[in-house]
Amino acid sequence: MRSDVPKRGNAKLRTDDTLAVRLRLCKGLTLLLGLCALCVGSGCKQGKEGAGPAESAAARPIPVLTAQVAQKDLPIYLDGLGTVAAFKTVTVRTQVDGRLEKMLFREGQRVSRGELLAQVDARPFLASLHQAESALLRDNALLENARKNLARYQELRTQNLISQQQVDDQQALVHQYDGAVGVDRAAAESAKLSVEYSRIVAPIDGVTGVRLVDEGNVVHPGDASGLVVITQIDPIAVIFTLPEDDLPRIMARLDSTEPAKDRSSLGLAVQAFARDGQVKLGDGELTVLDNQINQGTATLRLKAVFPNPKRLLWPNQFVKARLLLKTEHNALVVPAVAVQRGPKGTFVYVAAEDGTAANRPVDVELLIGDQAVLSKGVRPGEQVVVEGQNQLRPGAKVAARPQGSER
Repeated sequence: MRSDVPKRGNAKLRTDDTLAVRLRLCKGLTLLLGLCALCVGSGCKQGKEGAGPAESAAARPIPVLTAQVAQKDLPIYLDGLGTVAAFKTVTVRTQVDGRLEKMLFREGQRVSRGELLAQVDARPFLASLHQAESALLRDNALLENARKNLARYQELRTQNLISQQQVDDQQALVHQYDGAVGVDRAAAESAKLSVEYSRIVAPIDGVTGVRLVDEGNVVHPGDASGLVVITQIDPIAVIFTLPEDDLPRIMARLDSTEPAKDRSSLGLAVQAFARDGQVKLGDGELTVLDNQINQGTATLRLKAVFPNPKRLLWPNQFVKARLLLKTEHNALVVPAVAVQRGPKGTFVYVAAEDGTAANRPVDVELLIGDQAVLSKGVRPGEQVVVEGQNQLRPGAKVAARPQGSER
């Protein structure tokens, strides 16, 4: 019987422990459920409170840059690349054989037409001239005497004192001396011309280049190099190219333009700029359209002539040429960056007075550099968005700031 008492006590203790554990589990579960409910409620509250800043950000105006639609006269240019060419280029050569005695110019000197450049030894030509002049004097004397004798013979013939044959012989002698005088006169003129050619002068106004021969050399008319090259640089020419697609526009413009009376100009203005396109070098006029298109490059060559008193243009210089095609009067002009393209065509965003952006369809007539000419869609004085368009939607609020203004 004693052995049963401890067993019943142990069973009772185990039952109490189990109940205590269950109670603890229930309390823990209740606490956990309360914490979850608190977290869920707190999260929902935070979600509702977080929606406020997002909505305010969506309603905030979008900063953009704007530019005013201008109505003005806009020149239309065709831009091409070209090179400067001397208006005239002459290789100066001697026209007589002889020793080169003097060179009377400096390399790079500006010379005028007829200015003495060099002197060839003229003594042989002077000797020939003197000889021809002496022969001319002799034959003139013989001719004069023959004519006097002919007059006497004709007088005697009227008196039948001499035969007709003597008169005819004297007449032939007069003609003979007359021919000799002509030969002597031509020889004298030829010798005089050789003396003149021994003085080598500038054939055009221009600038001398590098001297190609030195004093003391014997020069000949057939020498390949010559003495010096002279280039005329005032006026000067610019030869440039344009795409063949521009030819119809050019021809249409030429048909409506009256050329110069001397046919030296086609009536279209051309400007020349340095290679960077910023420094203007001169203003000229179009003079020539080439008579054929280059098939390899599909371009047309044009030539313009420029006054060049300051010598800013130089032969073989690379330049950018701008042909003034016409001037658009009262054109609607906006920056080209303002024009956007969408599924329905081109459009611009206009900043309205109420602080919103309006999507406005436009027709672009042409693009000139960083400017666009619009045929319709905007009015003069309106503000178009030129920066920040990618963030805009029709009706969006904008904070407009004029382009170029300080922040």
